[in-house]
Amino acid sequence: MDEALHAIERLVLFALRKGLIQEADYDYSRNLLLEDFGFSEPFAGQINDLPVEGPQQLLDILIDYAAENGLIPENTDTYRDLLDAKIMGRLMARPSEVVHAFRKTEQEQGIEAATNDFYNLCIDSNYIRMDRISKNEYWKHESSYGDIEITINLSKPEKSPKEIAMAKLLPPPVYPKCQLCRENVGYAGRINHPARQNLRVIPLELNKEKWLFQYSPYVYYNEHCIVFHHDHIPMKLTKDTLARLLGFVDAYPHYFLGSNADLPIVGGSILTHDHFQGGRHTFPIQKAPKVAGFIHDKYKDVSVSIVNWPMSVIRLSSKNSSNLLECANDIYEAWKGYSDPSVDIEAYSEVEGEQVRHNTVTPIARRNADGGYEMDLVLRNNRTNEQYPEGIFHPHREMHHIKKENIGLIEVMGLAILPGRLKLELEQIGDILAGDTALYQAAQSEGDALRVHLDWIEQLKERTNNNISKDDAMDLIRSEVGTIFTTILEQAGVYKHTEDGREAFCRFLTSMGYLPE
Repeated sequence: MDEALHAIERLVLFALRKGLIQEADYDYSRNLLLEDFGFSEPFAGQINDLPVEGPQQLLDILIDYAAENGLIPENTDTYRDLLDAKIMGRLMARPSEVVHAFRKTEQEQGIEAATNDFYNLCIDSNYIRMDRISKNEYWKHESSYGDIEITINLSKPEKSPKEIAMAKLLPPPVYPKCQLCRENVGYAGRINHPARQNLRVIPLELNKEKWLFQYSPYVYYNEHCIVFHHDHIPMKLTKDTLARLLGFVDAYPHYFLGSNADLPIVGGSILTHDHFQGGRHTFPIQKAPKVAGFIHDKYKDVSVSIVNWPMSVIRLSSKNSSNLLECANDIYEAWKGYSDPSVDIEAYSEVEGEQVRHNTVTPIARRNADGGYEMDLVLRNNRTNEQYPEGIFHPHREMHHIKKENIGLIEVMGLAILPGRLKLELEQIGDILAGDTALYQAAQSEGDALRVHLDWIEQLKERTNNNISKDDAMDLIRSEVGTIFTTILEQAGVYKHTEDGREAFCRFLTSMGYLPE
């Protein structure tokens, strides 16, 4: 009990030092936590007031106490996280106060200082779980397109089989409608929905509409933010979408902002709520050099180019955001209806008497080094056929042992987000290559986690001739994973890096009246 009481005191002190609460909130915040844990009096001993890096160690003490004393149903990651967010929610300013502080800093010091403070708030409040994010695997892979970034995501806690079964028994969610809805702010959560008492969001206006700005709790890259519509409306990529992206980088020039495509297979994981993702990170796609330039009489002040990237990218840049918007929208509208059967691109197909659209784009906006505007339009198509039932321009089946999910915005830009299961699996494959025969035998059994990798393991064993150290094996595996992900991006590209593919790509632009430089 004393350890838990002491943790409360230290946690309240941490919140004060980090500016989560003010001096006038100190006793109030302590009393809220005392009530939550069933205590009537605070810690009476000497308080260790040495600063702590983050709140997690103190939170773990309190959550362990809760588990031991029946204050949470079970001691699982899900229930621990629900209590974690509740505790930190007790130690934060109200949403309106956070917005007021953001606006004040923005006016006095500029937007970059405001986002810096807000990002640190989200870390200190444990909304962004840096303790988990720090465990993510990360490396760079040298490719013919430049360095590709690879991560194995360990920051999302996995549910136990029992929790998954319980979640299936619950009725479909009604409130909040999804994890992006503004009603998540302050929500207590449940077994199938994360707690968000420590979530804060900043209102903003894009294209004369209400939108909201927050950070992702999983920050796949530096200052990974999400900009989402005020209302629960589905994603639909239009000229207004492109205008919103450019409007955001006007207001937040130190961030990029991009949108997932709006069609299944090539879109993001949440198509039911219109949203964007952005942040402060230079992705590999941004460094991709120009390989062909084009000019158009209508857009003389807009530079249009194809860049060296595994997917099919048209890069637009201009000092004039209005002209860039018109140019980008013309290309997008033309692409929606464009077909070239010689390279498997068909804009529409007929399903039960109705025309179904297949072409869309993944758009990304940023400011360039000279303060101008830049937009990448990544051409997408979501057709399927008998050979590729999951998608013609989608990870093909021989790649599914590494990644089978949609290639969304973040992957399009050159950052692979691979499932957490791969951390252990790749380690074990390294052991096999280094001579672990027991693991190799087990991998050949139905139901073994490594069975999906068996063909790949055989190829690697043949290449290494069963004579390689564990360290060298892991270097080889990381390189091979990078090569596989690069190939996946090429598979998702509508125009292939062949003579026919390059000619077809140019053919699309010339069909709109563009001329090679």
